[in-house]
Amino acid sequence: MRTLDWNSLSSAQRREALQRPTAVDGARTLAAARAIIERVRREGDAGLFALTEQFDGVRLDALKVTPQEFADADSALTAEQHRAIERAIDNIRRFHAAQLPPALRLETSPGVICERLSVPIGAVGLYVPAGSAPLPSTAMMLAVPATLAACPVKLMCTAPKPSGAANPAILVAARKAGVDAIFKVGGAQAIAAMAYGSESIPKCDKIFGPGNAYVTAAKILVAQAGGAALDLPAGVSEVMVIADDEARADFVAADLLAQAEHSPEAQAILVTTQPALAAAVRREVQRQSRLLSRRTILAQSVNAMRLIIVDRLDTAFEIAHGYAPEHLILEIREPRRWLSSVSTAGAVFLGHWSPESLGDYCSGPNHTLPTYGYARAYSGLSLEDFQRRITVQELTPAGLQGLGPTARILAGLEGLDAHAAAVTVRLEALQ
Repeated sequence: MRTLDWNSLSSAQRREALQRPTAVDGARTLAAARAIIERVRREGDAGLFALTEQFDGVRLDALKVTPQEFADADSALTAEQHRAIERAIDNIRRFHAAQLPPALRLETSPGVICERLSVPIGAVGLYVPAGSAPLPSTAMMLAVPATLAACPVKLMCTAPKPSGAANPAILVAARKAGVDAIFKVGGAQAIAAMAYGSESIPKCDKIFGPGNAYVTAAKILVAQAGGAALDLPAGVSEVMVIADDEARADFVAADLLAQAEHSPEAQAILVTTQPALAAAVRREVQRQSRLLSRRTILAQSVNAMRLIIVDRLDTAFEIAHGYAPEHLILEIREPRRWLSSVSTAGAVFLGHWSPESLGDYCSGPNHTLPTYGYARAYSGLSLEDFQRRITVQELTPAGLQGLGPTARILAGLEGLDAHAAAVTVRLEALQ
């Protein structure tokens, strides 16, 4: 963990301060993911069994979760845990149901009717990480919008536990949210299976869900090689906190550690106008991390933590704009007043009482968000990502007579005679 004075850094040092830890090994990660994909395409289920044994240390007899496994998972959770999952699903469903697009029908010119239809994607593959921290929250975040969008085929992949069973909370959350077909396979091999299909796992049209660097690389690769479309590049977790003199050091430290505990590669950055706050946050991170169960992971991820001192809040927001964080927390005075200064972030959390953890679990918006700086071009997951938009156009004879000459002129400008002829033949038929 380093404290840095932004004004004293060179351009190269500033770039290094904001460097994602996983970006260094990007080429090696892509090569490893490509090899896994090729093996799954070549060997199908046999490759999935072998890779599961290699990476997860589990020898499976079957990939698909059975009815008995679902029943066992239901029994493994307490009534209180069931209720928490149900409440989270209710909030997620309410937020995503509000995103259902209204029907669009417009007469752009007299006799020219244009429409847009929203139809579900036929087969969607949902990936739920289940390594050191199984994520039933991700099962809900993916399954709820897929169900609301009425996707005909919804399947989920998640890595098995050492016992060979899937995490019970993931199974319960997925089933309550509308997904029954779940397969016990994780990592890049799961992405390959959903992209190209195997004897057990159907081929999907689009793959959703976050994961480690290998999962993200695999999603990008299969989208480029005739596999399945990807939702967004959602990989290793990251957070940036902007704080001023009103921020509490214990709150800020807790927010940084909440992301740092995800994995050794997770990144947490504080940008503050207050050197004293940075020093207090450093002490709080050290104190709080000693009380947490994932100390081994934190010992590594905290090394990548940066506490950056700036002279004014405008500079802090310039840094956030360039970094494009997955999560941006504004622990500052009048945070909503600064919201217009944010244009590159996956999700924003306003004020001292809005911990990112609520967004991860149960407030409503989707927690599947762009990482690695992809928030410059990608948005967080929404209901529309599970749908396709199809436009419809219908012209009356009068509509064609009114607008057809415009199309003929534009076709002439482009030198496309057949385009013009498709209009002319109809206009002549109306004479």
